[in-house]
Amino acid sequence: MSDAPETDPDVAASDQRGAVDYDELETLLGDRVLGRETHLDAEGFVVRPDEVESVLRTLRHEAGFDHLSLLTAQQYEDRYESIYHLKKYDDPTQAVSVVVPTDSDDPWNESAASVYKTAEWHEREAYDLVGIEYRGHPDLRRILLPETWQGHPLALDYDQNKPQMVALREHVNPIAESRKGTDSESDTMFLNIGPHHPATHGVLHLKTVLDGEQVADVEPDIGYLHRCEEQMCQQDNYRYQIMPYPDRWDYTANMPNEWAYARTAETLADIDVPEYAQVIRTMATELGRIMGHMLAVGTFALDVYGDFTAIFMYAVRDREIVQNILEDLTGQRMMFNYFRLGGVVWDLPEPREEFFEKIRDFLDGLPRHVDEYHDMLTGNEIFQKRTVDTGVISAETAKQYGCTGPVARGSGVDYDLRRDDPYGYYDELDWNVVTEPHGDNYSRVLVRLQEVEESAKIIGQCVDILEDWPEDERNIQSNVPRTLKPDPDTEVYKAVEAAKGEMGVYIRSDGTSKPARFKIRSPCFNNLHALGAMAEGEYVPDLVAALGSLDIVLGSVDR
Repeated sequence: MSDAPETDPDVAASDQRGAVDYDELETLLGDRVLGRETHLDAEGFVVRPDEVESVLRTLRHEAGFDHLSLLTAQQYEDRYESIYHLKKYDDPTQAVSVVVPTDSDDPWNESAASVYKTAEWHEREAYDLVGIEYRGHPDLRRILLPETWQGHPLALDYDQNKPQMVALREHVNPIAESRKGTDSESDTMFLNIGPHHPATHGVLHLKTVLDGEQVADVEPDIGYLHRCEEQMCQQDNYRYQIMPYPDRWDYTANMPNEWAYARTAETLADIDVPEYAQVIRTMATELGRIMGHMLAVGTFALDVYGDFTAIFMYAVRDREIVQNILEDLTGQRMMFNYFRLGGVVWDLPEPREEFFEKIRDFLDGLPRHVDEYHDMLTGNEIFQKRTVDTGVISAETAKQYGCTGPVARGSGVDYDLRRDDPYGYYDELDWNVVTEPHGDNYSRVLVRLQEVEESAKIIGQCVDILEDWPEDERNIQSNVPRTLKPDPDTEVYKAVEAAKGEMGVYIRSDGTSKPARFKIRSPCFNNLHALGAMAEGEYVPDLVAALGSLDIVLGSVDR
């Protein structure tokens, strides 16, 4: 599987940390810019549909915007529109949007896939759900819905009540014509893995082509768990009804998802969060991160060498302790629904001393437990054979696919929004971003285990702060109007560092109490796209290990 061209190392001086000079960027782009829009997170340059590739290539190679974080597609009454949300891996506070309006009767624009590999999947989703054609795309077809589906569900004229006949299609070898016969001794075989298979971690179908015993090509076939989360959020109000949904995007480590929505909506409606509530949010989110990493490590051991009784059960043991703590805090064990716009729903449980003691007991025992994981897992010879130098992805390739979280940091990409685009209380605390340079399956496990220790540092500091907080200053929520109606045509994209990477939300308001457009940026979606680059040329067991190392959740991939 070939990659798009890598980033030119000789980028402009604007790659330095700090505010973006949008006037300088407009000069760089010249007459390709038709106009400018002000979004709450970044300026947007309006360009023609036939200038997309040229503009994005300039911004990537000459201005250093090497991270295509998200593509938002939407339909207005008079036009369609694509927004390419660009950042820098070195400094995600430097952001710019490329806005591409196109005609309602023939919605299209140039594909960005030759500039950013990750655009392949983003544009397929935009075509699938909204109906924009991306010309020059190497494989423009549906990605979430069956290929025989009629219409585009997020288009304004879509008939929700129209019955659909989904035809079954005979499986074919997708590279039979292109590769079979190039070598007289080569013989490919098409192999379906999933969608119902324990190694796929959910309803994922891997269309795998084998050349002998090696993986020649693999295509993740997603959409089996698509639940129209974006559309449901567009039908509900900001203040109360949307917040329960984020817990369901990634239900294994879901507390950070609530913050992704809260951060975006609070920016949109100019809502402040009390400092005390920020500390509670930070502590709760890091507990959720540990909960997610424990499940990732445990299920990965189960994937690669069938260790159920030791590693998996040990990981579930620690995850259960965290779930008990979060149950005390939120009243729930899975769908926490603890965040509220402007703060959290309620204060810490009483008696506070017992709650803090329970957290400290967990933190005190965690170093010994992490050592156990290293003894039984990372120090295990069988595990090392299965993971060291398998599923390798370089830093530049990870960036091309828009990878974030432990997948990117396991390839040496030093990118973490908690530090690089601070929110909550993270910039007041002492902790480190963990990276590993080798980019293999083993490195991604090491990153998660070390991140558990860093999360423990953060939680411990939060407990110390909360313990000493004056009782009469424990403000858990700011004063938020019962009905929120942000100004029409206000747009914003904000993201947080979830357990699996950058979890973001784009919202466009129309002056009502409900979003006109609600778009979810899932880290699992981008990370899964990179599976082919990791697995090509390796064996089927290595493919299974690479998939497990991604720690995807199909509810987050499909949304």
